[in-house]
Amino acid sequence: MIINSVITGTGSYIPTLVKKNSDFLTNKFLKEDGSPFEYENEVVIEKFRAITGIEERRYATKDLNSSDLGYFAAKKAIEDAGINQEDLDYIILAHNFGDVKSAAIQSDILPSLASRVKYRLGIKNPKCVAYDILFGCPGWIQGVIQAEAYIKVGIAKKCLVIGTETLSRVIDDHDRDSMIYSDGAGACIVEAEENSSKKGILSYAAQTDTLDECYYLFFGNSFDKTDDPDVRYIKMYGRKIYEYALNNVPLAMKAALDKSEIDIKDIKKIFIHQANEKMDEAIIKRFYRLHKMPVPKNVMPMSIHTLGNSSVATVPTLFDLIKKGEIEDQEIHKGDIVIFASVGAGMNINAIVYKY
Repeated sequence: MIINSVITGTGSYIPTLVKKNSDFLTNKFLKEDGSPFEYENEVVIEKFRAITGIEERRYATKDLNSSDLGYFAAKKAIEDAGINQEDLDYIILAHNFGDVKSAAIQSDILPSLASRVKYRLGIKNPKCVAYDILFGCPGWIQGVIQAEAYIKVGIAKKCLVIGTETLSRVIDDHDRDSMIYSDGAGACIVEAEENSSKKGILSYAAQTDTLDECYYLFFGNSFDKTDDPDVRYIKMYGRKIYEYALNNVPLAMKAALDKSEIDIKDIKKIFIHQANEKMDEAIIKRFYRLHKMPVPKNVMPMSIHTLGNSSVATVPTLFDLIKKGEIEDQEIHKGDIVIFASVGAGMNINAIVYKY
């Protein structure tokens, strides 16, 4: 018999505040040097939509923080798996900025967000170990990889993995890139299952590139030069990230697929981090080109058009929505082979080949 690591339950929380592209028409967008653009916001926003595919995104209400969103998603995942939460061995929570209260400028990670979620769930078991991981946007996938490791070495049977973020709290209103970011949370239960054949997590690959790529995403000053210089916001070098992702993510996906010994023709879905529609399309196209194949129809579901980029939450949220039949013309079935893949700050990349 084989011990497999299987996702037995999923959950997500989609915030209720809808922020449409048109809501940015009154923003005073500036270039990095603080100078204004030569064209109106309508042009800025249309160019943004054409590249990213984003038409609207979700923000958390003022009364909710990242750990609250994570708790909501975790509770749904536990209920979906039908497990006793006291049996959890680990709670692994991926985020980037901790709890940032609305209109605040400080990140709060004391105690850890994982501990806060465990507290909110009311778990009494002290042997349920709760901790956070910082791995950029690929954090939730990396948490699943860690759960797989715990299960394979026999120190865990049930793990709760959460990805939660409120990026709307750390954006510079004068930076047009701020339109990319959103809030949300996704979670899953990874359990050890004894089977006669392989299922669940079949293989994975991960890497961190820092020699030239470390600060492609970083905390920096507002583009408004009159802003407080001690306040920092999320910033990125978009072109460099695009080129890095295009050159490296397909190779990481291929490395994971090669380890699994699965034929690429058997891949039914690729759940890729919802960062940028054009970038994701280019990554998938290059991945299939490595195998001298065209991209199959409907292989890459998307949620970015209405949910934006919620970092660690995009992949688990997308998986949960499709698993529960909430995205049109997209579905998965028992036995399907899928890939989870992501790229983000660090710069980090990872991929998992999974048999549903």
